[in-house]
Amino acid sequence: MTLARYRPQGQLQQKIRPEHLNRAAVVYVRQSSRQQVLDHSESTRLQYGLAERAVALGWARSQVVVIDDDLGVSAATPDSRKGFARLVTEVTMGRAGIVLGIEMSRLARTGRDWHQLLELCSLSGVLLADPDGVYDPGVYNDRLLLGLKGTMSEAELYLIRQRMLSGRLAKAERGELAVPLPIGYVRRPSGEAALDPDEQAQHVVRLVFGAFRRLGTLNGVLRYLVGQGVQLPVRVHSGPAKGELEWRRPTRETLQLMLHNPVYAGYYAYGRRQVEPRRKVAGRPSTGRVVMDSSEWLALLPGRLPAYITEEEYEANIGRMAANRQTAATPGAPRDGSALLSGLLRCGRCGGHRMTVRYHDGPGAARPAHGYTCAFYQANYGIGGNCQHIAGPSLDDWIAARVLEAVAPAALEVSMAAAAQAEDERAMLDKLWRQRLERARHAADRARRQYQLAEPENRLVARQLEADWEAALAETALLEADYQRFTEEQPATLTAAEREAIQALARDLPLVWNARSTTQADRKELLRIVIEDITATVVGNSELVDIAITWAGGHQTTGQTVRPVARLDQLSYYPALLARVTELAAAGRDNRQIADALNAEGLRPPKRTSRFNHGQVRTLITQRGIRRQPKGRPAALASLEPGQWSVPGLAAELRMPTATIYNWIYRGWITARHAPGTRNWIITADDEQMRQLRERRARPPGFYARARWASPAHEPDDTGEEP
Repeated sequence: MTLARYRPQGQLQQKIRPEHLNRAAVVYVRQSSRQQVLDHSESTRLQYGLAERAVALGWARSQVVVIDDDLGVSAATPDSRKGFARLVTEVTMGRAGIVLGIEMSRLARTGRDWHQLLELCSLSGVLLADPDGVYDPGVYNDRLLLGLKGTMSEAELYLIRQRMLSGRLAKAERGELAVPLPIGYVRRPSGEAALDPDEQAQHVVRLVFGAFRRLGTLNGVLRYLVGQGVQLPVRVHSGPAKGELEWRRPTRETLQLMLHNPVYAGYYAYGRRQVEPRRKVAGRPSTGRVVMDSSEWLALLPGRLPAYITEEEYEANIGRMAANRQTAATPGAPRDGSALLSGLLRCGRCGGHRMTVRYHDGPGAARPAHGYTCAFYQANYGIGGNCQHIAGPSLDDWIAARVLEAVAPAALEVSMAAAAQAEDERAMLDKLWRQRLERARHAADRARRQYQLAEPENRLVARQLEADWEAALAETALLEADYQRFTEEQPATLTAAEREAIQALARDLPLVWNARSTTQADRKELLRIVIEDITATVVGNSELVDIAITWAGGHQTTGQTVRPVARLDQLSYYPALLARVTELAAAGRDNRQIADALNAEGLRPPKRTSRFNHGQVRTLITQRGIRRQPKGRPAALASLEPGQWSVPGLAAELRMPTATIYNWIYRGWITARHAPGTRNWIITADDEQMRQLRERRARPPGFYARARWASPAHEPDDTGEEP
């Protein structure tokens, strides 16, 4: 029984007043989904029947307004319900006297929407009615009952959702919940997942994973597929062609989804993408999904599906794609930059933090020079300067020599493996071409049979079938020509000459390494195959660098190399060099002869890219006072007052090249004037200026060059010198 049978009719008449009857009676009709509209027709009929109840309550039939815009729309969110918005408008504008609904859940499923509607009805003097009775939101008891009904409706929605989610999760934990399948899989009528029955579709999927195994990057796989004209097999999920196989061009997003999908390794996975409430957009139920870490997936069951790759290969692919990201913890994908050790080099001074690459334009260089710098504490904590800086080319060459020495014993074996890999790749491509040809010939044969089965008199149909047959024959002929061209350019097996060329290259690995066809990315790829990381530690402030190479597998070797430095006194053999120059000068050798002797003994200047010359020897002798000044010194410089310096004298005092002194004079950092009647400089520097010059001298190499390039209005230095 309903409450209306026990409520006196006079009480209803007290709630329904003339001002209510003068306004419209609004009947709100809603079903949650289109499927409910089709299956639950009785509920829809009952809702439309509320119009008769409004007439029975005293409203004229012409005053009854039915709002059914929300049939098939959920009430979980109000933004998508146009009918509800229209209802609120009628209530707010004072055009509605009563709102009728089959139950409160038809009006709103959330407490916020329901109480907002109650408040609007109370302010506008609008009644609410359902099959159980008529309610006045302005009356406390009715408002309490309506609030309770709205709360129960919201709780009911929550319970329904929880039961549905619990059922889905329980089914997923057993591996029985049907989830969308990726490219290369189909679902049988029994619900079982299986490999795509089309052989070409399976072959293309295996080709994708084989290409990533060989190339190692997503972009590399994409370029390879596009270059070979490979298309991906996609099963249509909806529409008239549902279940049909379509061939679509590869995209980066599709390949990324394939390589990250654990289904290809035989896993059953559920909950890889979950809804993040803060990202969800109202009215769009498919939004707000984020990719979760594998440890947070709701279900992960191995060995439940047929696999294209092994579980180990899937994990290796995930790790490889993670390492390809350019982050502080990962080396990033190999690129064509000149820095060979990018992503591999670590600092031995500050706990093994990754060293960064810095490029700069060298004078006369064809491409920017590079160096490796560790500035971890400066960048992260703002303290100190660079831990160490190592010029790139010399270190790259030393590491490359060690790698070539390490792989030389296995060069022949590697060459044979490379030959076998090349043949396997050609065989896979050849098989793919033959499958494409077979598909095209089958399509042409089917078009022929359709044309032959048509009635000759029915030219309206025969003309179209004839055109389809001709198009299929033309496509087949084009594919046959392309396949012939492919077999001529890339035969299925390597010729004897090609095998001999591969073996010859294996016997001369440096030739392959330095070949113009070998890109810098190829060299980096080889290094990352055989080396896990490299730790470099500069010995003091000298040119010596201690290197520790950790090879793949954990074996470690150590060695020592040299780097270019800025000054002679940074050289580890500087005392021996100074003693040798003093000895040769005392023996009466001139500057050129001393330079030749130093070069013959294997000594090198700081930059290490050249040999000693007579100018460098002269500067060293002048700075250290090894030999007295030559005769003919200008009279103006013969007797300098205290606080005055000549260029060689100040260079000797500051222990720096005379070229840098001239550079500072031209920059205006030193106060100087020409001696009367000569082009010689007389420098004036008191104690305070000498202190400033010594501080400037103590700054690290390249300090002013970096400061110039950091300035937005820097200009290149005409002298080419760096203080």
